[in-house]
Order: sequence, then C-alpha cells, then structure tokens
Amino acid sequence: MAPSKQQTFPLLNEADIVHGRQAVRKWAAELAFSLVDQTKLVTAASELARNTLIYGKGGEMRMSVVENGARRGIELIFEDHGPGIPDLALALQDGYTTGSGMGLGLSGAKRLSNEFEIVSRVGEGTKITIRRWK
Repeated sequence: MAPSKQQTFPLLNEADIVHGRQAVRKWAAELAFSLVDQTKLVTAASELARNTLIYGKGGEMRMSVVENGARRGIELIFEDHGPGIPDLALALQDGYTTGSGMGLGLSGAKRLSNEFEIVSRVGEGTKITIRRWK
C-alpha cells in the first residue's frame, strides 16, 4: 500500500489544527469522497489533531493518498512524543477523558474511520493511524 501523494503537517498550535483539517477536506474532495465521508474524515482528523496537541504536547500529522487494489483512500498518521497512554482499553471507551472534553475523541475517531490503529508507550508517545476508503 504505497502512498501516491503525501504531506506532513506540524501540530503545535490551534492554527495548525485548522490548517490540517482544511487540507484533509481538500484532499477528500479531490478524491471525490461523498460529503458524508468527507465530514467523517475531517471530524476524526480534528479530534486526533487536538488530542495530539493537548495530550501529546504537540506532534505531527502525516497525510497520504493510499491505494489497495482498486480502492483509493486517505491515510492519516498522528504522532507525538508526549507522555503516552497508560491504559489504551480505558482511553478507547466512550466518555473517558483526562481533560475537560466529552471523552469521545479516540472512540469517536475510531468509529468515523474504516481502519484505526493505535500504538502508545508510556514516556515515549503515541502514534495513531486511520484510513478512510472511498
């Protein structure tokens, strides 16, 4: 699944989240994703970018157009070198939060994606990969 187009975005402040979200919407529209699928992908990207900034103390989003046979999609990788997530199962439950949010970020992003992978190591950081296929 080699990417045919890719770009990296820093996630160091609120403006970076907005810029990343706009780029995700632009790429999804260029790939002719339906409006519903565009919204799902942009919402997931926004939630994960915000988590990267707030809980991971900043990081980056790597965006790629990927192909798997006849399928094309967008892959987003959010990576930080923050404190990590000590209990992934708990963090993926609806309503769980360590901040002031509603606790729907990780679980919501998982539901809005076709594929969701998370790797986190305490003291090293977190890497979340999502894919949405057209």
